[in-house]
Amino acid sequence: MQWMTGALVAVIALAAMPATAQQTSDDVKWIAACVSDNKDEGQAAPVVLAYCTCMNNKMPSTETRSITQWEKSNPRTMEACSREAGWTGK
Repeated sequence: MQWMTGALVAVIALAAMPATAQQTSDDVKWIAACVSDNKDEGQAAPVVLAYCTCMNNKMPSTETRSITQWEKSNPRTMEACSREAGWTGK
């Protein structure tokens, strides 16, 4: 529960960022879903949030699949975002 609380606070903070870096409400929704999908992967909440944000930012704005679905067909982007976020293991 504490992990999810931290992730939720991070997603809210993401939405409150300055306009130059602010994600749309749709982005925040997709990032939150990705964070939820990855909550049991053994990573700290900020790492998962950074990973999900990176993946969201790399996806085309016309993409309709979730981040979790999209990452399966884009392994190089997944690896790059994992490195950028500091994901360990796997």
